Amino acid sequence: MSADPFRPFETALDRDTALSLLLEATHGADDGELFLERRKSEVIAFDDGRVKTASFDASEGFGLRAVRGETSGYAHSTTIDEHALRRAVATARLAVGDGGGTMAAGPQGTNKKLYSDADPMLQATFPAKIDILREIDQFARDLDKRVVQVSATLAASHQEVLILRPEGTLVTDARPMSRLNVSVIVEENGKRESGTSGAGGRAGLIGLIAPDHWQAAVREALRIAIVNLDAVPAPAGVMDVVLGPGWPGILLHEAIGHGLEGDFNRKGSSAFAGLMGQQIAAKGVTVLDDGTIPDRRGSITIDDEGTPSAKNVLIEDGVLVGYMQDRQNARLMGVAPTGNGRRESYQHAPMPRMTNTYMLAGDADPAALVADLKDGIYAVGFGGGQVDITNGKFVFSCTEAYRVKDGIVGAAVKGATLIGDGATALKQIQGIGNDLELDPGIGNCGKAGQWVPVGVGQPSLKIGGLTIGGAGGD
Repeated sequence: MSADPFRPFETALDRDTALSLLLEATHGADDGELFLERRKSEVIAFDDGRVKTASFDASEGFGLRAVRGETSGYAHSTTIDEHALRRAVATARLAVGDGGGTMAAGPQGTNKKLYSDADPMLQATFPAKIDILREIDQFARDLDKRVVQVSATLAASHQEVLILRPEGTLVTDARPMSRLNVSVIVEENGKRESGTSGAGGRAGLIGLIAPDHWQAAVREALRIAIVNLDAVPAPAGVMDVVLGPGWPGILLHEAIGHGLEGDFNRKGSSAFAGLMGQQIAAKGVTVLDDGTIPDRRGSITIDDEGTPSAKNVLIEDGVLVGYMQDRQNARLMGVAPTGNGRRESYQHAPMPRMTNTYMLAGDADPAALVADLKDGIYAVGFGGGQVDITNGKFVFSCTEAYRVKDGIVGAAVKGATLIGDGATALKQIQGIGNDLELDPGIGNCGKAGQWVPVGVGQPSLKIGGLTIGGAGGD
């Protein structure tokens, strides 16, 4: 595996020629760029005592974009050379037509660096990674004889990007990513339940494969599985809910975050469109999207248009104060880009996307929030969910939740889903804990067929009147 840096303007394409062709593609346009990328990724999955998957992928290519008004012309190629770029110019120019646009000013530069350039895949040999996964498997089985299956996955990637702007600016970024996931299945009296734990970020594998880390991950996965062994059917009905800190912020991400992306609001399709400056959440609710947190999974030194990432306030003390913007939507809405123009790869055009989205802490004692529940659910873990951007309606499944009556945490419940809409849930927040946590670094976000890594976070929250979908237990 080569550790040589990605230098396409030294090895495959003359920079002056590339700039000349980019200028041809964007003549009379409002914006555009040449995005070049090389990505390497590795996934090793160990399941039930043996290697299930061992894959290594490498790709490189470019994407050329020309933007005129609301229209974008985009062409991409797996071949980086002058011939491929010339063919892309003809396609990109279709969006420009007769021109008449005014080229937007380029993004401001940055000297900040939020993560290491190092390739995480080179930090351990393949045999060493297999040995770690084998140790994880055996450790889980030795911890509890009820463990009947163990799955563990190590994943790492290294993405290198170069963005050439029409004004001649070249910006670069090298983005590491690593992740460890552990899942166990336990069986008792013929009943099987599972538990999962994982962590990751824009850092190397070293921290993830350290024994103290992976052993803690195994213990956590096992704890969740054992909790679910004794779970009873979830109740159904309208109840107050307390959400735990950290990963439950995925509900915030889906039910609220997508609705605050610039494109949905410019087009009027978001439940929050036209509400800038209005009170859309309970007092005390402040929500940020922050791509500047070092080493976090959703962080980016620059976005995929070359704009430096930023710490953007979206909701302040309950008032809507900002949207997440890429360059095109920001220009059309008459505001500044926020560093949220992201794309899955060179094969995709950028669009407004979240980075690390979280709610700031309040001053409530988390234990007091739970103690204040008369009859409700305490949810600390979430799985999959769905949301309708146009109305904010969401459905989320709980992976770890408990019944609470008169402030006493009772039995774990299974099959619980939380149903509501983001706009209403924001206004029904009754308490905000002082225990803000970010997720462990496992989030991915899908939009318009593109997936990007993201982070979420929140303190403990008490929300009134959510609908609980369950089996109708007591």
